Amino acid sequence: MSKVRETKPKQTRSKKYMLVRYGRMNALGFFEHRETKMPKVTTHVVVKTDKGLELGRVVGQLSSYRAGQFKLNQNEVKEYFGDNDIDLPAEQGGKFLRFATAEDISEQGHLRKIAREEMEYCKCFVQELDLPMKIVDAEHIFGGERIIFYFMSDGRVDFRELVKKLAHEYQTRIEMRQIGSRDEARLLGDVESCGQECCCKRFLRLLKPVNMRMAKMQKATLDPTKISGYCGRLKCCLRYEDKTYTELKKKLPKKNTKVKTKHGEGKVVDTQILTQLVVVEYESGERVAAPVDELEIIAPPQQPAEKKKDSTVKGKKTAKPKKVTKDKKAAEDEKTAEDKKTVEAEKTVEDKKVAEDEKTAEDKKVAEDEKTAEGKKVAEDNKAVEDKQQDNKEDKEQ
Repeated sequence: MSKVRETKPKQTRSKKYMLVRYGRMNALGFFEHRETKMPKVTTHVVVKTDKGLELGRVVGQLSSYRAGQFKLNQNEVKEYFGDNDIDLPAEQGGKFLRFATAEDISEQGHLRKIAREEMEYCKCFVQELDLPMKIVDAEHIFGGERIIFYFMSDGRVDFRELVKKLAHEYQTRIEMRQIGSRDEARLLGDVESCGQECCCKRFLRLLKPVNMRMAKMQKATLDPTKISGYCGRLKCCLRYEDKTYTELKKKLPKKNTKVKTKHGEGKVVDTQILTQLVVVEYESGERVAAPVDELEIIAPPQQPAEKKKDSTVKGKKTAKPKKVTKDKKAAEDEKTAEDKKTVEAEKTVEDKKVAEDEKTAEDKKVAEDEKTAEGKKVAEDNKAVEDKQQDNKEDKEQ
């Protein structure tokens, strides 16, 4: 009998992932693939997401891939992009299907033209239904599974009737997404005043808040037309150097701080964050700019601490405050007792007065009752006299 060759079980290989940016909103995610080599140029790929088939492009340097495997983990990717300004998904974004061909790229361009027509058609429906919303852009998914309309509104909008009309017209799934002014800039923005493409459109995923404090610290012009971006808000680039400015500012002394330089002693009147220079004004009125490394901060005299130290060394001084404290406490207790006694006396007088008032009222009531009884008795006596006179008169007549 021939021996049966034993087959070894196949070893499970580790999954390979590539980092892909996809969709109209430039979402970023990891996609599983089985390719052994990665192209050496910017490559478009067809991926499958929860929305359907979409066209995206591979992100990252060629050195980040080894045998088709993206070797950087999420933390390293965040560090590569800097300051965690991108939003990486916790899970993989979907699956890689194939590298895009010329036909796929041409089809994507055709879908973008169709999406513009669909957006104009949607605007007509919005005007017809008189809905308080502004249609910003439309996205036709590469696989044709759905059409996404991006709109802006001050509040919630009931667009159920609008979705019914659009679904009946295009015979596909319709999705409405409400966005803000910065998302509008991400969709429609092109080139900023710096000559570069809008950061929110090119690489930013998390649009973190930017405030006027950052502009003032960098001593940028406060003209709104120059520090505002395409969205009408403060430019995102003001945030890029804020961390560096904050760290450099901590090394500089505050204004009116007394310092010592090689020219003498003076006080700080101004600082320059980037150059790390401090403007010192001397007693003569002369002002000189000196590097912060050449300054020596003069600590203010700590008088309360010295006084406390002297009282600790000398025993008499430590005992005296205790005696004063004891006398003061006795005086306070005596005063409290006097106040309490005064309150009790006032309360006694008040109670006495109330008792007298009650007694007076009671006497008055008794007098009134007696007066009433006396009047009643007099009236009865008068009536008895009248009755007796009437009887005598009747007897005489008889």
